[in-house]
Amino acid sequence: MRVLFVHQNYPGQFKHLAPALVARGHQVVALTAEKNRQTTPIRTYRYPMPDPAPDPRQSRLGTTYTAMTDRAHRVARAAIQLRDKLGFNPDVIFGHSGWGETLFLREVWPDARILVYAEFFYATRGLDVGFDPEFSRADPAAGFSVTARQAHLALSMVQADAALSPTEWQADTFPACFRNKITITHDGVDTDLLKPDPEARFTLPNGRVLRAGDEVLTYVARNLEPYRGTHVFLRALPEVLAARPHAQVVVIGGDGVSYGTAPAQGSWREVFLRELDGQLDLSRVHFLGRVPYGDFQRLLQIGRAHAYLTIPFVLSWSMLEAMSMGACLIASRTGPVEEIITDGVNGRLVDFFDIEGWSEALTHALSHPDDHTHLRHAGRRSIVENYDLRRVCLPRLLRFVEEG
Repeated sequence: MRVLFVHQNYPGQFKHLAPALVARGHQVVALTAEKNRQTTPIRTYRYPMPDPAPDPRQSRLGTTYTAMTDRAHRVARAAIQLRDKLGFNPDVIFGHSGWGETLFLREVWPDARILVYAEFFYATRGLDVGFDPEFSRADPAAGFSVTARQAHLALSMVQADAALSPTEWQADTFPACFRNKITITHDGVDTDLLKPDPEARFTLPNGRVLRAGDEVLTYVARNLEPYRGTHVFLRALPEVLAARPHAQVVVIGGDGVSYGTAPAQGSWREVFLRELDGQLDLSRVHFLGRVPYGDFQRLLQIGRAHAYLTIPFVLSWSMLEAMSMGACLIASRTGPVEEIITDGVNGRLVDFFDIEGWSEALTHALSHPDDHTHLRHAGRRSIVENYDLRRVCLPRLLRFVEEG
């Protein structure tokens, strides 16, 4: 078959799937945004992005839809060039519904089968919006913009022949009328690479060497922000550090904003550190920013406990990767997490807002590592059995693309 992947940040969720299709003899091409400079072994073309972005004063509640249809228009124009100048006519198109890129491709290739990655469908209640009152607007009209943001997601699902979602919880965010189009298969975790390593070590910027088994607490997020519970984690730390005077805390994540809104000034990390001024021993709390993947891997192999928090939103790859590496997961009792972790079986669950509960759970995990060994083993086993890249997920992904 001829397969076209469309993703503004390719390879995105298709990192392993696209090469696997090539290995099976299919012709695979990718189409991505011009500013995406990632390199892959797949032949990749780029479409220009509209500039400037839509003016909210002009498009009002249609700002997101305008941005996504502008992007879709650029993608469609690039697709016409692929068709007319290069003679490329895909049998299958696989894109991400969240970016609007597939919206007009039916007009370019009416006979192609269109697949979309159905990652998340926004809603005014029951999901991320309004979950944390500290960062929620009280204005009832706030829901209008959320509803408006559904437009391109719904249209992408209408256009699609089939959709893929990584978890049941994420699939269930979509309206019932679309649910029968969605197949559940995760992108997969490379459990052969991401496994426990009793010899792991990492040198901190201050020169201190951390080794597997040391009293180390880890926390990871793409960016340190409320959606991933950074504020809850940091607020729980003073009690943990007081109870465990030799513990080291390693925090991985940037100062940007991946989800939600930015603070009025500075970064969320700076906001929360100002709030906790004088309460944290910053000689033992190490903010590393974003790190190379190998450093991330070693730190998760070293940690005695790993904190993962998320509001009801897209589940982070890092949580499953941490479990695969045998980390002791202390995680938030929220919907996306509860699909993977059963409290006391393959991890510990704590109410998202329970600062005292977080302090107690993290302290106990650091002070009684032997009591948590069974959670580490069960956590890795659950990833190997259900989310292994090569033996579980990739065969399912290939069937989804090849067989429909």
